[in-house]
Amino acid sequence: MPRPHRSKDDLTVPKLLGLLRHAKSDWDDMGTRDFDRGLNDRGRRGAKVIGDHIRDHGVKWDRVIASPAERVRQTLAAALPELTPEFDKRVYLADADTLIDAIRDHAGDASCVLLAGHNPGLQDLLFTLVSPANENALFDEAAVKFPTATFAVLELAIDDWADLGKDCGKLVHFARPRDLDPELGPES
Repeated sequence: MPRPHRSKDDLTVPKLLGLLRHAKSDWDDMGTRDFDRGLNDRGRRGAKVIGDHIRDHGVKWDRVIASPAERVRQTLAAALPELTPEFDKRVYLADADTLIDAIRDHAGDASCVLLAGHNPGLQDLLFTLVSPANENALFDEAAVKFPTATFAVLELAIDDWADLGKDCGKLVHFARPRDLDPELGPES
């Protein structure tokens, strides 16, 4: 999917919102605070696989808004080291309304914004933004589960990020690491 080109006279090209859930985190040290947990080996592999997929997908992300949690930082470093995220502490374990506020505050004049964070907030954001009329097979997959290192893209029927809200989107892309590498499928 190529990056949309927008002009002030062309309001028909949608804004794009990418959602990236952090990769699988490391639970080996139970004394580590949740915020400080990094990735395990499987998470590092999943982050690299999804990062390659995101680059191959062809969208040039104008802005990256991210949770400052260590697992999100490590996911972005492994997946998309060429991008410079804007970390916002509100994104850490945020609900859909808080995520919408963070996007509105950071998106500026960007056409394509990537949000990196956590569940259940990312999945709830998807449920909030996709209108029932725009539910499709991709939405049905995302509704079942939004696993670690999942990448989704929504087309938004808005011209300004200030208008981001309920029922303005359509899910147009959904990829999980297991879709790209069967070895990253569910653990037994």
